Amino acid sequence: MSKIAREVMTPDPACCSPHTRLDQVAKMMVQNNCGEIPIVDAGDHPVGVVTDRDIVCRVVAEGKNPVAYTAETCMSQPVITVRADEPIEDVVLTMEKHQIRRIPVVDERGCCAGIISQADLAWAEPLPEVGELVREVSRDMGRESR
Repeated sequence: MSKIAREVMTPDPACCSPHTRLDQVAKMMVQNNCGEIPIVDAGDHPVGVVTDRDIVCRVVAEGKNPVAYTAETCMSQPVITVRADEPIEDVVLTMEKHQIRRIPVVDERGCCAGIISQADLAWAEPLPEVGELVREVSRDMGRESR
């Protein structure tokens, strides 16, 4: 029987608000050894994500000071999520379709419950499916990837 998102996700990921300064977001990434922080509203519903790449490409490379900007200014939105009870095959297809390397997982109330990365899938799925995901996400579509 196939696994579902809840069985593969990293539970309770570090999250922040749209008003969190980017230097704090970057510190959270270091402290939690991750490359993406879900941005949540007051009800813990994801409204965007900030990746290490977002900070580098949209702020640092532009000569901007991360202390002067908030997560809201460089987050990727709308946020793509999957349900905790979604089959892993569907999670992989969603990540391929949107060319994303990580995806927040929401519970039945739409609150952020976890996050799934390509590495999480590599441990849970047979190699051909993960290989296809990596190929699809890495495909050049003429736009920034997360």
